[in-house]
Amino acid sequence: MLRLGPALLARLARAQPRAPPRRCGAAAAAGGGEEQERFVFLEYEPDPAERAAAAAAALRREREPKPRRGRGAAAAVPSLSDPSVPPSGVSCSGCGAELQCGDGGAPGFVPAEKYRSLLSEGPAALRGAVCQRCWALAHHGSALRLRLPPDEHRRVLSAALRRPPRHGRGPLLLYVLDVMELPDPVLPQLPALLGPDVPAAGVLVVGNKVDLLPADCRGHLGRLRERVAAACARAGLRGAALVDIRLVSAKTGFGVEGLVSRLQRSWKCAGDVYLLGATNSGKSTLFNTLLRSDYCKSRAPDIIDRATVSPWPGTTLNLLKFPIINPTCDRIFRRQERLKQEAAKTEDQLSSEEKKHLNQLKKQGYVVGRVGRTFQQQKSCSEIDFDPDMLSYSMDEDPRDPPKMHEEREEFTHNEVKDARWCFDTPGIVKEDCVLNLLTEKEVKLVLPSHAIVPRTFILKPGMVLFLAALGRIDYLEGDKPAWFSVLASNLLPVHVTTLSNADAVYEKHTAQEFLKVPMGGEERMKEFPPLVPQDITLKGIDTTEAVADIKLSSAGWVAVTAHAEEELLLRAYTPKGTALVVREPPLLPYISSIRGARIPGTPAYRTKKPPSFVENLRTVGSR
Repeated sequence: MLRLGPALLARLARAQPRAPPRRCGAAAAAGGGEEQERFVFLEYEPDPAERAAAAAAALRREREPKPRRGRGAAAAVPSLSDPSVPPSGVSCSGCGAELQCGDGGAPGFVPAEKYRSLLSEGPAALRGAVCQRCWALAHHGSALRLRLPPDEHRRVLSAALRRPPRHGRGPLLLYVLDVMELPDPVLPQLPALLGPDVPAAGVLVVGNKVDLLPADCRGHLGRLRERVAAACARAGLRGAALVDIRLVSAKTGFGVEGLVSRLQRSWKCAGDVYLLGATNSGKSTLFNTLLRSDYCKSRAPDIIDRATVSPWPGTTLNLLKFPIINPTCDRIFRRQERLKQEAAKTEDQLSSEEKKHLNQLKKQGYVVGRVGRTFQQQKSCSEIDFDPDMLSYSMDEDPRDPPKMHEEREEFTHNEVKDARWCFDTPGIVKEDCVLNLLTEKEVKLVLPSHAIVPRTFILKPGMVLFLAALGRIDYLEGDKPAWFSVLASNLLPVHVTTLSNADAVYEKHTAQEFLKVPMGGEERMKEFPPLVPQDITLKGIDTTEAVADIKLSSAGWVAVTAHAEEELLLRAYTPKGTALVVREPPLLPYISSIRGARIPGTPAYRTKKPPSFVENLRTVGSR
């Protein structure tokens, strides 16, 4: 029988996880009442237990000592740079920037001590490393500011697209756009960005983030596709240049299997593929999803690291890539057989792990897909190697730590990649006139929706004002009848309704405070934040069930306005100076005001209602 010495028992006791402080959970749960006054209803707030656990974990992280730096990743804490050491010539596996230790404010920075340690381990260790910025994003959720020229992302992208055609054919461009950002601000710039000297074979437009939008009626996805097609036509993208339009959710997997089938059926393996799009459109998330699908070579997920994904704009700084699998007839047949088998399953036939993952995705989005792999690389079982002498020690000494084993990193062989076609993730094109450019890291996390948006509808009379945090304001100035205003924005952003006579006082008193939440930081924050500027808008109602237009408050969200037939409304909308305010006609979800509960007595608000989620490629019980 193995006996444990006192030193080991003490070490084990110290290693036991501590329960989170109760006061954190109580404080987190107590915040719901104040938010409810701002019409952030409990129906779609995070579960109190989840919020309490997250708050306790955050407190523990603050109290814990700084984590040790792991192998293959840079430290999250600042360190001295060493300009005398030349750049590595190796790209960060998270963002694509060249790894270096000479400039702490430049892309690809790794602290000098860690950089030298990786160099001493050999080229394979450096190829598996990430820069300090990606480490901070992945492990701490914090973004390090970098000194990048304004047009650096465009320069990298333009240079990549102007490379000589490989394999005798130009690349296929997958332009990823956020459907909530329609009309896409970058899409009209695409022809100028490509130019006449870019030998592109065509553009396949991918409308992403459809999982965040509720279905306001039957066929809403078809209508969204029509809106994307109209945006492409206005940007001059039509005819042979437009290969196809696909709607997906890179996060929940909806539509991804169909996208892979479309690429393998039409593009096959004719040339390289580039993912393009604006910042925060979901390119890197789609890159990671395709990396775990049938679109890449079977060994690629074990060799190529995932791209760093963050709400912070411009996470990808250079090119990332994975090799595309050659879709032979046999592979396509086997893939189709797998898809048929999976489509015949019901949710009850899934494994417990698959059910758990599926339920998590259902909480995050309205439409969900299951992305699988037909061609898996078989892994050989490795023998467990241990030293029996390491298990023996005297009662008077601590047990010895086992020596660190050098981990061999898998690499592609020359034959695997010599004629390979590659899928590239490119830096996002920065959106001008975007409110996200004015926000801090914490504010961006609140503004960008990460879960399915629950619409919030209010009925306003003339003389009433609606605030979306402190980032947008809509005044109902003139009209004969009440109108309905449906807010579609991050569920974490508060909505406040007041009268026109009190609106300025509310803004002055509560801006940068908890009541309006974003921006945050008090008077000091507002000294550098631009003021709200107005724009008058005139609308004519269609029907009490159909919105006439969306008032898009930059990237903070939008408000769908529904009014009586032929009713003329005079509105005044505000956004921060230097940001875009767009009146979107026709609206993206014209029947969104119907997704609401009963009117809350004594308030202009309706109770919220969250539609159920839909899972594609999964048979429902009772269907044939």
